[in-house]
Amino acid sequence: MKKAAILLLAFCAGFSIMCFELLGGRMLAPFFGSSVYVWGSIITVFMLALSIGYLGGGRFSLYSPSINRYAGIFLVAALTLLPTIFFSESIFEFVFERIEDPRYGSLAASALVFLVPSIIMGMIAPYSVRILTVSADSSGQTAGFLYFVSTLGSAIGTIMTSFYLVLWLEVNQILWLTFGILFAAGCIALLVAKIDGEQTVSDS
Repeated sequence: MKKAAILLLAFCAGFSIMCFELLGGRMLAPFFGSSVYVWGSIITVFMLALSIGYLGGGRFSLYSPSINRYAGIFLVAALTLLPTIFFSESIFEFVFERIEDPRYGSLAASALVFLVPSIIMGMIAPYSVRILTVSADSSGQTAGFLYFVSTLGSAIGTIMTSFYLVLWLEVNQILWLTFGILFAAGCIALLVAKIDGEQTVSDS
């Protein structure tokens, strides 16, 4: 049960990351347009954030790794979306009034709004690998399969957001949906930890 749950949660994380990234273009467009500069800024910020998140998640997994802490990453990721939901327009307007160049304005605005939530979401994948790895011999296979599941979630999140969700829902509603997915994933992880009775990975 634990393995299936972790894979499902990794899928949800991948879905949420791409949903959030694609929304970035819609959110910035009223202020900075939708040129290649804007998308370049968004992609740069997300790639930087994920790289920091991967590094941070890997380091965090070294210290008493447990499903409870894994759940905490999801819950913190959900909470870091709240400033985006409530204050992103004010932040974009603030940056727009002070940085006229759309290249640097969109880069600064993207960093202020998207960097922190994306870092936290980036921590999920390496921590998932640590939770699932039972031996050094199987670590490569475990990491490969988990990143396959996570990337599959990203692909489906991309299609769902760009083809359907943006047509059915407003941007803030999609952000709330992403918040709900991450928060629910955290609650599921807590439930798995309770059922499994694990405190740390090394105890199992």
